[in-house]
Amino acid sequence: MTLARRLAFFRQAVRRIIGAPDYEVYLAHHRRAHPDATPMTEKEFFRFAIERRYSRAGPRCC
Repeated sequence: MTLARRLAFFRQAVRRIIGAPDYEVYLAHHRRAHPDATPMTEKEFFRFAIERRYSRAGPRCC
């Protein structure tokens, strides 16, 4: 395994641990499910993911 591949794997693992969304997974899904639509940019995707995560209504502990 190359160093670049190891770093990419490590970055993905850290993002999963902290619950950050994965743009590459989103792009792969988007290509399969919506081939005729333009995907969000990386900046738009992260903004959407953060808003979706923290704007949910309902009972919360904090």
